[in-house]
Amino acid sequence: MEHVRGEITDESPGIGGATPGHEVGEKAREGHPVVFVLDKHHEPLQPTSPARARRLLASGRAVVARHTPFVIRLKDRTVGFSEVDGVEVGIDPGSKHTGIAVFTERSGTRRGLYTIELAHRGALIRDRLTARAACRRGRRTRNLRYRAPRFHNRTKPEGWLAPSLRHRVDTTVSWAGRLARWAPVRAVHVERIAFDTHVLSAQRPLDGVEYQHGTLRGTEAREYLLAKWGRTCAYCGTTGVPLNIDHIHPKSRGGSDRIGNLTIACIPCNQAKNNTPVTEFLSKDPRRLASVLAQAAVPLQDTAAVNATRSALCEALTKGFPTAHLASGGRTKWNRTRAGLPKSHTLDALCVGDLQTIGRVPSVVLVITATGRGSYSRTRADRYGFPRLRLPRQKQFFGFQTGDLARAVVPTGKNVGTHSGRIAVRASGSFNVRTLHGVVQGIRHNHFRLIQRADGYAYNTRPEGRDEA
Repeated sequence: MEHVRGEITDESPGIGGATPGHEVGEKAREGHPVVFVLDKHHEPLQPTSPARARRLLASGRAVVARHTPFVIRLKDRTVGFSEVDGVEVGIDPGSKHTGIAVFTERSGTRRGLYTIELAHRGALIRDRLTARAACRRGRRTRNLRYRAPRFHNRTKPEGWLAPSLRHRVDTTVSWAGRLARWAPVRAVHVERIAFDTHVLSAQRPLDGVEYQHGTLRGTEAREYLLAKWGRTCAYCGTTGVPLNIDHIHPKSRGGSDRIGNLTIACIPCNQAKNNTPVTEFLSKDPRRLASVLAQAAVPLQDTAAVNATRSALCEALTKGFPTAHLASGGRTKWNRTRAGLPKSHTLDALCVGDLQTIGRVPSVVLVITATGRGSYSRTRADRYGFPRLRLPRQKQFFGFQTGDLARAVVPTGKNVGTHSGRIAVRASGSFNVRTLHGVVQGIRHNHFRLIQRADGYAYNTRPEGRDEA
């Protein structure tokens, strides 16, 4: 693949802005996330605005069905007597984060209703499996009683994925199913792949029948470099300016076109470096030099994780939903650039598939972090892998368990006031609660009222347009 020093224009800085050189429709307006609505039989209805939801709750026509995401249930309405247009869901799969958007589409114009950024815990699962394997390996090599090997005749079923990869598929499909229970989902749009690792890792240019020179020639490498280096100049850290592809080790001095030898640089740094080796160019800034060399050596593991799970994810969503549309990452970027939207997981999910314009963008994103539901193990291991501590044989105490969302109203004492958040239970009945302002310790269980049961996820919010991945 031939890399030229053409400029890479960064994404537009704000929601609804225009990008030079691209046709942009009407500016997308921001709006509050909608409220999901269920009928009296828990069937999904068309989502409504927060203002109307408040009126329904105040008049007694509705009750709260779920705290986060906020769902209400009407007491006097059924699906048969309601007008339900339906919604669609866009999914932008990722290695560490997955963007999910709920929207309506009419005449090619999408109106974003609700956006979710789902943070996976695949890295934590991998680390724990590695630690468990190390403990088992250590016990086998010590001078202990004989233990027959258990690895003979073990085969993996077809389509098997590592637990850290299977987790990404399961959580994404699970949240798509949850949204289908709270909203009338008619179709799902999924991005299939963002990068081609065969192109990125090739040691020689791909030509002939392997890859013909088409309209997307060089797009894989450019888009991957933007994502890898955070859309900033590798040499000075400048953002929001045109960026060029640069060879870390100059090609004129034997450098290759492999993706590990490429970076992005602003025009002044690109011209100043010219054909100078990076060790000489950054000799006066050893910290920056070490950072560039370390970032260049980062493997393609995140890209490989997405590629390994895309088939399983698409197959699961196709089975779970009657209408599932698959789209490419190039189409997603083109839609987002034409709409003048910044780069984020949720906005990518809103732009997946075939569309004309974006008419509305939710102003707040619900950030969901997978935390798990605890462990089956009732002991803690020492450094040799043997049991050390004995944990309680039950998880619930006084009707609560660790991770529940609860509110405590304390009338007197040092913790007087109202405290809401996730709780950590104890057998003694003295609980801790983690609020937005910190951890409050030593609140008696009789002061707590349950808001929402622990479901293996932690919830937070952030403004749209600011990607924290």
